[in-house]
Amino acid sequence: MPLSEHEQRLLEQMERALHAEDPKFASALQGNKLRKRLRRRAVAAVVGVLAGAALIGYGVYARRVALDVAGGAVVVACAWLAWSTWRRVPAPGQIVPAFRLRPRGKGRGSRGTFGQRMELRWQHRRERDGF
Repeated sequence: MPLSEHEQRLLEQMERALHAEDPKFASALQGNKLRKRLRRRAVAAVVGVLAGAALIGYGVYARRVALDVAGGAVVVACAWLAWSTWRRVPAPGQIVPAFRLRPRGKGRGSRGTFGQRMELRWQHRRERDGF
């Protein structure tokens, strides 16, 4: 179940207090592992873009349309992966909430199930209207 806005604010305050108290320990918890993993994934995607471009070049040279199409698909897929991964890389020194470090569940997006999304909408509506 996702955290409410109030719980997220409390968690962020606790993280800031931890960072102020013990910066060395807080830096170990920040986003170093996440940053390295995401950068590695982005580099692999760029290599995939280059491999797809090489496949397109070879397809043009060998006059094979199927290789051109496959190379184009690889370029588009890897370019999207590189772009979406690079957007998620946290800035150095940025505190990454602990819930972002956990792996996602199988087959589920970050938004949760339909029922969870509806429950979250209901909670937001009640908070907004003051009930």
